[in-house]
Amino acid sequence: MTSLTTTDPEFGPARIAAIAAAIACVAVVGIGLSLSIPLLSLEMERMGLSNTWIGINTAVAGVASIVVLPFVPRVAAQLGVMPLLLGAIAVAALALVGFRAVYDFAWWFPLRFVFSAALGVLFVLSEFWINQAAPPARRGLVMGVYATVLALGFAIGPGLLRVLGTTGWAPYLAGAALFCAGALPLVMARGLSPEIPHKGGRGFLGYLRVAPSATLAALIYGAVETGGFAILPIYGLRLGLNAEQAAGLVSLAALGNVLFQIPVGLLADKVDKRRLLLAAASLGAAGAAALPLGADDPRLLAVILFVWGGIAGTLYTVGLAHLGARFDGAALAGANAAFLVLYNIGLVLGPPLVGGGMDLASPHGFAWSLALLFVAYLAVVGGRMIRAAP
Repeated sequence: MTSLTTTDPEFGPARIAAIAAAIACVAVVGIGLSLSIPLLSLEMERMGLSNTWIGINTAVAGVASIVVLPFVPRVAAQLGVMPLLLGAIAVAALALVGFRAVYDFAWWFPLRFVFSAALGVLFVLSEFWINQAAPPARRGLVMGVYATVLALGFAIGPGLLRVLGTTGWAPYLAGAALFCAGALPLVMARGLSPEIPHKGGRGFLGYLRVAPSATLAALIYGAVETGGFAILPIYGLRLGLNAEQAAGLVSLAALGNVLFQIPVGLLADKVDKRRLLLAAASLGAAGAAALPLGADDPRLLAVILFVWGGIAGTLYTVGLAHLGARFDGAALAGANAAFLVLYNIGLVLGPPLVGGGMDLASPHGFAWSLALLFVAYLAVVGGRMIRAAP
């Protein structure tokens, strides 16, 4: 099997093909999640199910990721990265079509688990591959491109639903077709996929202990992204905005998330990544705390949300680049799995924490709870840097 080496050109054809393959995988993840979550929720509502049952079924996705992801590096070491990636794409495509073919809520629990586990496999191995393929001196830039494509993938799913509608076979078949298209760059780069050694990894808590700045960035980003985006429209309503304006607040934050990734990735190649994470946490806390300043000025609120959304998103990009600089081989694959497990834990914790904050002090408890999440991370990174100082 051909593989990249340290002597390959910084952005030669082989490296570009490997990076493109890894990015195609994460595009599949973004499209799969952003298409399936609203589509299945609407389908379950049409079935007459309560919001509680819809929430429980959706939560199975997070459970699947937390249960399955720690085992992905070990399975990939046995089967190979490329076969597991192609298999995961096939399983995800079949499971997505299966939701329509087996239109029975009871069966949607195992289907959701299998579908989410397959996307989780793609997520872990694409992060491992992109970190392995990225030239060390340009890792931040490559991670910025990777995170931008992920964010764009999240925008494609809802766009498809607007075009194709949310009934019938069309959205399911279109999603499955896009999954299969995502396999083409993998096939073209099949001789460039990395190998995961059978030994060299460590346990989940080991990564958390050795690299808390990088791994906990995923936890905070997951909590802030899901909690912030889920409760933000309600915050807008509490400020007196109409429903369309309140929903538009999410788009502003998401746009900042897309546009900040590559510039901050470039910066990560030039400065200490832990210092950049410290700065992102500080600015994220300040931006969240500043949201009440825009309560009576929608234009100021829009500017704050755009900048804050961009800064919050950089935790993921820089944290991932920091992992790539710290680990290699089996340890890197295990670190990526731990990174995504923590991200999924953040997805579970974020909405109740942020929503609870707003219930305690409406409406600005929303902003203060987000700020406290950043402050907690800031304390971890700052403490880590102080202990490491000579």
